Amino acid sequence: MNQNTTAEDHGLGDRLANRSAVVGVIGLGYVGLPLAAACARGGFTALGFDVDPAKIEDLNAGRSYIDAVPSADLAGHVAAKRFRATADFSELTACDVIVICVPTPLTRHREPDLKYVTVTAETIARHLRPGQLVVLESTTFPGTTEEVVKPILEASGLKSGVDFFLGFSPEREDPGNASFRTVTIPKVVAGEGPVASALVQSFYGAVVDKTVAVSSPAVAEAVKITENVFRAVNIALVNELKVIYDAMGIDVWEVIDGAATKPFGYMPFYPGPGLGGHCIPIDPFYLTWKSREYGLTTRFIELAGEINVGMPRYVVARLEQALDRAQKVSLSAAKVLILGLAYKKNVSDVRESPSFELMELLARRGAAVDFHDPHVAEVPMTREHADFAGLRSVALTPQTLAGYNAVLVATDHDAVDYGLVASYAQLIVDTRNVFARKSIPAEGIVKA
Repeated sequence: MNQNTTAEDHGLGDRLANRSAVVGVIGLGYVGLPLAAACARGGFTALGFDVDPAKIEDLNAGRSYIDAVPSADLAGHVAAKRFRATADFSELTACDVIVICVPTPLTRHREPDLKYVTVTAETIARHLRPGQLVVLESTTFPGTTEEVVKPILEASGLKSGVDFFLGFSPEREDPGNASFRTVTIPKVVAGEGPVASALVQSFYGAVVDKTVAVSSPAVAEAVKITENVFRAVNIALVNELKVIYDAMGIDVWEVIDGAATKPFGYMPFYPGPGLGGHCIPIDPFYLTWKSREYGLTTRFIELAGEINVGMPRYVVARLEQALDRAQKVSLSAAKVLILGLAYKKNVSDVRESPSFELMELLARRGAAVDFHDPHVAEVPMTREHADFAGLRSVALTPQTLAGYNAVLVATDHDAVDYGLVASYAQLIVDTRNVFARKSIPAEGIVKA
């Protein structure tokens, strides 16, 4: 008998040990699809659930839309019948493990929006049966698993820890990072109670190289929040230093490079045009909201948020100043090319990208705005920036570059010919220090 199996786990421990368990992953985005692929690679049969019929069609044809899951790998899993995508949530009954990988955005008032989590939990509850393990991976505030998800599931009449088992394991995906994959990133895991804890460890231990068990789902939720608060605060610090040092005529990038030579007590973070991605711009506000329940304020976190949210306006102000000095052109009469729509280099992920805010600010000021991104051919439909949907990436040619009053580097993709940009752009505003890093000389470069 497997060491993780007890008389109370309905035989799930054995099914996890011999890989006969069926794993259902709800939400087939940047977190869910790599996890489903990792489960299939680990020997499980994985069912992927999503409400988007186009995604279902692509995935079942072996076509991946996530860089971390090559289409060739996906097609192999489909052919081996280790992976199948479906929009039929009644198939959740066939799953031994159900993992929730749905978005956790903010409302317009920067408060947690758990509608995707709650709707998903309600859907699971309708199909819940004894012997299932349900794991939440969506990033959220400490207490969500036990205070929000558990009551919804128990409304089915089944009891957590007796009939079904509940856990939390925060996602740690880093799109575009070739050094780490789903299976190689240590996985923090927690279950509600000892049986659930053992089952969560057994499941993820079969999928990833290393698991790190913590004492409760709330601790695991706090781990994820802490990781992202740490990054948000440190990025805010260097963004503030950038503004201060610029006023002093000091290059913050040179300062950071010098400080990074210290072998202890310092970790380099780098400024930018604002925060992007689904985690860092959002997750700290989940903790801020939750802390109010305890009568506490998160002044440090909220200040960091204010600084980071204000960076696009700082960049636009620098651009406006540079246009006036170099060309005597007002922002309202300028034609600006945004270089990079994705929120980080070498990926196609545009979630919460500061490029959208830059485009919004410039358009409001009357500037004509286009973008070039080698990884994003067209602006997708988004809730916050619907006006830009359908706008297509322009080609980088000498003629197009020369036709813009300024090129604003928002994302430093490696696939961009920066030498071409340096040769033909009238004015370059570089928020990523890419030209200095690549030792590309050019006149008219302004760091912002």
